[in-house]
Parts: sequence; structure tokens; C-alpha cells
Amino acid sequence: MPADAKSPKKLSSNRAALTHKIGYAFRHPGRVTPYVRRAGRDAWLRLKHPDHIGYYRAVMASDTRRDPEAAVGSRSHDRWLALGRMQFDYLVEHGLRPEHRMLDIGCGNLRGGWRFIGHLDAGNYYGIDISPDILIAAKETLAERGLQDKLPHLTITGDLTLDFLPDDHFDVIHAHSVFSHSPLHVIDECLGHVGRVLAPTGFFDFTFDRTEGAEHQVLREDFYYRTETLLALARGHGLHASFMEDWEERPHGQSKIRVSRSPLPATA
Repeated sequence: MPADAKSPKKLSSNRAALTHKIGYAFRHPGRVTPYVRRAGRDAWLRLKHPDHIGYYRAVMASDTRRDPEAAVGSRSHDRWLALGRMQFDYLVEHGLRPEHRMLDIGCGNLRGGWRFIGHLDAGNYYGIDISPDILIAAKETLAERGLQDKLPHLTITGDLTLDFLPDDHFDVIHAHSVFSHSPLHVIDECLGHVGRVLAPTGFFDFTFDRTEGAEHQVLREDFYYRTETLLALARGHGLHASFMEDWEERPHGQSKIRVSRSPLPATA
């Protein structure tokens, strides 16, 4: 993500507006053809898959065929490593311990997951994703890193009801760059069920693309929400919710919210 992704100008931009698209095209002419190609692909996939999960599963299948690391939003292998390290360091600094049980929603090809798996006790990592293609890539990452003896759980899912998981089970739940690709009803579904599987003292961290202007989407792949919208959604399900100011210091374009069943100590 660009260093200025959270600048006041960027946070007020409406990327769906025609004026923004025209201005962007003038500033970045080399990106026009890839955008048009992506728009054409997405229009075709929307016709074939009117529901969002089916559509985005098809997007991931297409992206993963080209490059699994790019499919999870990494422009290079070094960036893939750096983003995974950022996720890992943040949660360890916030108390993730080897004995904790962790659920990684949208685990992808284990960009952060392989580090979590290595850190946690055997059997304590659960990764879920809607894409069978990216989970195959995740298994390849697991083997490349020699982490088979950690016995992680890698499971495909078709929704975020989490109905196959036990009550009060996870100390940490994590969703990185998931809600940035999710319409509001999918986020609401997750927040409506995540409290059941959270341990009483556990927490759920998720990142999102933040806007301080009008909420909008681009090609049904990128969704921009106001912080207040997501805080209110979580609180409507009886969860405590906080905007994570210390995450804003990290070199990442998305913001982060933490929810929990019980009030948690404030972070600096």
C-alpha cells in the first residue's frame, strides 16, 4: 500500500466516482489497460455468479492461477513476506501465545499463517477460506516451510456463519484483508456469529478499507467503509468494538477494528 493511503485526501476519495476514475487514468495511463481487462473479467464473473461468495471464489481462482502471492494482494515475494510479518508481529505484541487457539478467517496461501502456525502449539491454528484454489496454495506453503508436524486445520467454507466450529473456543480470531473485499451483509453475518466461537476473554481483529467520505465499492472487489458503520454493526450484535489506533502506525493502507465479548484493556 502507498505510504499516503491514509492521508486526508485519500480517505475522502470516492474511487467509484467517474471523476476519480478519469483523474486516476490521466495520472497512471499504464494502469488503464489492466483495469479495463479486470473490469471485463469481473462483468463476466458477475453474470455467472450473482452471489458474492460464488463471484469472489471465481475471482480468487482466476488470480491464483496467475500467482498465489499476488492473489492475496502482494506485489512481490518480499512484500508477501513483509505483510505476513506485520500481521504476526502485531498479534504477538498484543499477547498471542503458543497455547492460544487461533482462527484465521481468509487465511489465503498462509502469508501470515505460516508464521502463526510456527508460533502456536500443534493443532492450535485453524485457517478457513472460501477458495479451494488458494487453500491448495496454502498446503504448498505449509510443506515448503516444513510445518506439517504442527497439524494446522485448513478448511474451505461457503459462508461466515462459522457453524462447524465449537462454542467459546478461540482466543484470537483474525481476518486480514477480508472485509475489504466483502459487502456489508457478509460482514454482518460474520459479526453475528463470531461471538459464539470466541472465548470469553478472546478478541477478533479485522482490517478494512477506511473512508471518511461516502461509502463505496469498486468492481465488487474492493469495499470502503466508515469506521462508525462497522463499530455500530459489531455493537449491534452485543460485541465490544474499538478502532485500533496503534495499527495506524504500521505501513499498511487498511485500518483495524477489534471486537470482543467482554471489555478489553485499552491500547496505546
